[in-house]
Amino acid sequence: MNIQESIHNGIQLAFQNIFNHDLPLEQISLAPTRKEFEGTYTFVVFPYLKVSKATPEVTANLIGEYLKENVAEVAGFNVVKGFLNLELNNMIWVDVFQKLFANENIGQLPANGQKVMVEYSSPNTNKPLHLGHLRNNFLGFSVANILEANGYEVIKANLVNDRGIHICKSMVAYQHFGNEETPESSGLKGDHLAGKYYVIFDQKYKEQIAELKEKGQSEDEAKKNAPLFLEAQEMLRKWEANDEEVVSLWKQMNTWVYAGFEKTYQRMGVSFDKYYYESDTYLLGKDIVTEGLEKGVFFKKENGSVWVDLTDEGLDEKLVLRGDGTSVYITQDMGTADLKYDDFGISKSVYVVGNEQDYHFDVLFKIMRKLGRPYGEGLYHLSYGMVDLPTGKMKSREGTVVDADDLMQEMVDTAAQHTKELGKIDGFNEEQAAELYETLGMGALKYFLLKVDPKKRMLFNPQESIEFQGNTGPFIQYSHARIASILRKAEQIGVEYKQADFSKVNKVEESESSLIYLLNDFEKKISQAGLDYSPAILAQYLFDLAKEYNRFYADLPIFLENDPTILAFRVALSAHTAKTLRKGMQLLGIAVPERM
Repeated sequence: MNIQESIHNGIQLAFQNIFNHDLPLEQISLAPTRKEFEGTYTFVVFPYLKVSKATPEVTANLIGEYLKENVAEVAGFNVVKGFLNLELNNMIWVDVFQKLFANENIGQLPANGQKVMVEYSSPNTNKPLHLGHLRNNFLGFSVANILEANGYEVIKANLVNDRGIHICKSMVAYQHFGNEETPESSGLKGDHLAGKYYVIFDQKYKEQIAELKEKGQSEDEAKKNAPLFLEAQEMLRKWEANDEEVVSLWKQMNTWVYAGFEKTYQRMGVSFDKYYYESDTYLLGKDIVTEGLEKGVFFKKENGSVWVDLTDEGLDEKLVLRGDGTSVYITQDMGTADLKYDDFGISKSVYVVGNEQDYHFDVLFKIMRKLGRPYGEGLYHLSYGMVDLPTGKMKSREGTVVDADDLMQEMVDTAAQHTKELGKIDGFNEEQAAELYETLGMGALKYFLLKVDPKKRMLFNPQESIEFQGNTGPFIQYSHARIASILRKAEQIGVEYKQADFSKVNKVEESESSLIYLLNDFEKKISQAGLDYSPAILAQYLFDLAKEYNRFYADLPIFLENDPTILAFRVALSAHTAKTLRKGMQLLGIAVPERM
């Protein structure tokens, strides 16, 4: 039983013995005591005054006295109005730490027997990945890691948008203006090559629209009648009819794009267990429409179109199949949801998609629940806000969006410049320095995008993200490197801390107990981050832990300690903090350096 469980049980017994009231354990909650008051945990008594039939102060004092006498962990208490601040037995922290230090699987909760799919990235094969994709990929990969740490079997999936009019636009432009250019001949990554022709299409298309408007056509007419647009529509029809020449070009350009994406994903540090392709899934879902009609979940209108009525769910009527029998997006998404379940038997499915799709996923999930799908209650849209940049901070290859490859390279370059200025690479050879810049640059980028609640729109400031002070990735990375240096020194001078018996420690200082308190919270934070699908919870915890360690290190210089037992204890405390930081950052998808 841990400290909190022991105190919870004590409070339950206090209510039985003092107030003759059975208080369920789930109604008892402890909060960390605020820094300005003595204590570790605080129990708020205001909600229970009807039970105690006494003032807040009297109620808190009665419970405090009972806990002090009957719960070994509680050494004392103080009352501030209705807040009961519990002061713990100093030596309890040694026992807590001994258990933490002995746990070789910190940050990994037991298997829960459930499978979850996390779908993220979802790129289009007509252009490279951009800043928004960075937030998407980092969120998806981190949430997958966090759910795995919570005991789920996780399948990381990527649904690639590899068909449709936008893909055909790149292909048409390449046919007209490509001169058989390849990634090799151009020196461009394949995704950038496809993106180049998507931009060319847009430029030429606008020129054609302007010409048609000069000839008297309206804006809408010109957009529909521009020759390039008509060609793209015709190409899509040919693709759907499996035209050999069109399909061959489509395969060739997609092959280039996938090779380019793979390089970007490798640098991002993200991976996937399963790829789905819209070219395989776009015809799915029509059988579900038939099933929905038979079950009375869908209805047909006079023109033959099929709809679902979601007015009882607070929404409106939604089209699920056109009158001519062709699909809409929701049709194929229904089919893909079933396909995922058939493939893996998942009980949960998390879709990492921007908040502009909130309505779409609300409709999809309500439909699948109405259809009685076994996975229906486990559908979750991890909706995230847009990422903005301070104007003028970043250049963009296409002039409209910030390219992911450009931004990652700029972050690594900035990390190199910043690290050199601070003189943190003494003794590094060229290869080691390059690896450190990559670790710091990518760590800064990922941490800054993950530390904000996913639902919030955010401003990404490249300069701020790379700082070695404040709530940044490099601050946590530097804290880890500092501890790694301490551990190397401890090894050199022969400090035996790995198998030490800490029961001989006779006093725990305040900065030590505060650090142990935070270390003891690690798995609780992982659990909360999993429940909320929010890496931001874990990021904030890791920042707090690094900050607390630096306070401990400043208060108690480790190698000035003469008592070998306390010296070993503090080195062990340092080692466990490093292990926790390393594991936590790993869950965010961030590497930590051993030296800086």
